[in-house]
Amino acid sequence: MKLVIIANRLPLKLVQEENGYHLIPSAGGLTTGLDSLETTREKHWVGWPGLHLEDAQSRQEVDALLNRQHYHAVHLTPQQIELYYEGYSNTILWPMCHYFSSYVRYENKFWEMYKEVNALFCQAALEVIEPGDVVWVQDYHLMLLPEMIRRERPDVHIGYFHHIPFPSYELFRNLPERAELLKGLLGADLVGFHTHNYMRHFISAVFRVLKLDCMLDEIYLDKRVVYVNAFPMGIHYDKYHNALLNAKLRKQARQMKKSYGDVKIMLSVDRLDYSKGILQRLKGFEEFLEHYPERRKQVSLVMVVSPSRDHVAAYAGLKEDIDRTVGSINGRFSTPDWRPVYYYYRTFNFEELVQLYHIADIALVTPLRDGMNLVAKEYLASKRNEPGVLILSEMAGAAVELSDALIVNPTNTMDIEQAIVTALNMPKKEQIAALHSMQAVISAQTVSQWAEDFVEELLRVNKKNEALQRKIVDRQHFATIKQQYDAARQRLILLDYDGTLVPFYKNPQDARPTRELIRLLLQLSNVPGNHVVISSGRDRHTLESWLGRLPIGLSAEHGASYKEGGVWHEKLRRMEWDKEILDVMKKTVRRTPGSRLEQKDTALVWHYRTVDTWLADLRVSQLVDSLINPCFRHNLQIMKGNKIVEVKPPDMSKGAEAQRLLSHAPYDCIIAIGDDTTDEEMFLALPPEAITIKVGKNSKSARYNISTQQQTILFLNRLLK
Repeated sequence: MKLVIIANRLPLKLVQEENGYHLIPSAGGLTTGLDSLETTREKHWVGWPGLHLEDAQSRQEVDALLNRQHYHAVHLTPQQIELYYEGYSNTILWPMCHYFSSYVRYENKFWEMYKEVNALFCQAALEVIEPGDVVWVQDYHLMLLPEMIRRERPDVHIGYFHHIPFPSYELFRNLPERAELLKGLLGADLVGFHTHNYMRHFISAVFRVLKLDCMLDEIYLDKRVVYVNAFPMGIHYDKYHNALLNAKLRKQARQMKKSYGDVKIMLSVDRLDYSKGILQRLKGFEEFLEHYPERRKQVSLVMVVSPSRDHVAAYAGLKEDIDRTVGSINGRFSTPDWRPVYYYYRTFNFEELVQLYHIADIALVTPLRDGMNLVAKEYLASKRNEPGVLILSEMAGAAVELSDALIVNPTNTMDIEQAIVTALNMPKKEQIAALHSMQAVISAQTVSQWAEDFVEELLRVNKKNEALQRKIVDRQHFATIKQQYDAARQRLILLDYDGTLVPFYKNPQDARPTRELIRLLLQLSNVPGNHVVISSGRDRHTLESWLGRLPIGLSAEHGASYKEGGVWHEKLRRMEWDKEILDVMKKTVRRTPGSRLEQKDTALVWHYRTVDTWLADLRVSQLVDSLINPCFRHNLQIMKGNKIVEVKPPDMSKGAEAQRLLSHAPYDCIIAIGDDTTDEEMFLALPPEAITIKVGKNSKSARYNISTQQQTILFLNRLLK
């Protein structure tokens, strides 16, 4: 079985020379991490080779060269690159994900080509992928690809990693193709991000756009669960940390340091991009020079900007602004023996970069928005035991891990200015302590560890989905259940109501049973030997109104009252609710749009089915925390269910009601179906041979699983045939 990595670009450079084509390995972080991944699986890459090859013979020659090293080319035309890569990927998705919505330029031809190229990647990948393979799709260029592969190869393990920020729902909702992009990503078994903030934004978008059930890091589809997690990407730590052990590099670093004179060196390294905050950084440095004239001649900013897309108007304009600003600062403050800003508009190789990292007293890393930012980690790794200070934007994903840096708001030039002052005044002992603390973090979370963590988690969640698949009531499982049902003389059939017999509704009163459901329950109860009981959290008045005419048993509020032989019995009388508990729950309703409080005879239920998933998680935590003490004093139980938090007496449960029913007759077939946490108690209370079926989410307690509420009805109808 193979590991198939699919990315926009292959991890190499294809060079054409007189005697043919040659491959030059790429030294990128992703390549390093995946190359160092310890796995017994054979690794294959699928991607664009970086060159457009006009004739078929050249393509065949290149394909043969690539295939020998397990590389597989997706050949794209200049028009496809222009519309898919420069167009949809970098003119729509990139600015949207980096919160520069004013830079977004919509054109329908961009989207059409994005779909077309994702399909080409799918076609190329399918020639490589075999059953059981692990497929890892990389980044925003290929957001449709996981679902495309899933459709053709449902028997492979698919992961997707998003290397840039995922925007908040308020921004993401502006994309006309938002639903298609989300559905594309949900073809994966595992969707990864650098930070938990991006996770939260993604899950919120899925919940709001696709109306899917989401619970913390899980998104529930019909027959499987998509898992979402954060995997902060690292660097090849040892490569940077040990680079200056090379005597030649150390000597060159000393010479480089001497060339800048007797000043503190402040370093910034970026690709030319509006998301990097380069102009704001220059403005902050300029204000520092204005407000602290005594510091002039003591510090210089060495600014490296790698060329990128400078043929695009927004980038060309940015470069002009940078050139103008650098010229202005140097023109205002330079002296014959001191230059404030050393500006390099070119790409530095690894050796040059580590020398700069080594001699820099301060690293100024202040992007306006960045998925991770590995420059900050490279600087820290290269310092070894030398002092140095990292000034880091709070908008970089790396800020989550590197809390010992001087964290700044990159749009606040005063913040940048003050951070420079703090860095210059920081004692060496304090600098080294902070460096060692952050080095301990990044030396553990390396790029190879990142890759291992992702693949390990992908395999783990696949095992969970495979376990779910094994429990799903398929033809074979149904035949077994049907045989047991037909052979039995006395059958107890326990059915939950909401989410099991009827779908969930925004307004719970809309869940009134249909004629078809009434007919089904009547047919089921008329079968000789069947004892059908609806065991629900609903109040007795609603159950009586909707189902009271049927010859079935009813259990209301988890067994607080029950109906047998046409007569209702109360196990618990109506409760008088403590004012403190009521006030806490009412306050939660006021603060949570879309939620509501249901006051039953023996339970209080806070419903939050239509509430944003992130806000719901927050409110659940706050509500439970506020209820613990008063509920303890009154001997009440707090129970978290399917989009509800319920307060009730501890001895009222579907499990206790199931045990009461079992004492009535020697049943030789027991079937229990439910979708909620409360139904787990029912499953656990039944004997091991009982046919327990969980609807929707997987269950450790139930023997079987039915994917959706609609399939429950199909199951019961088939049982009657």
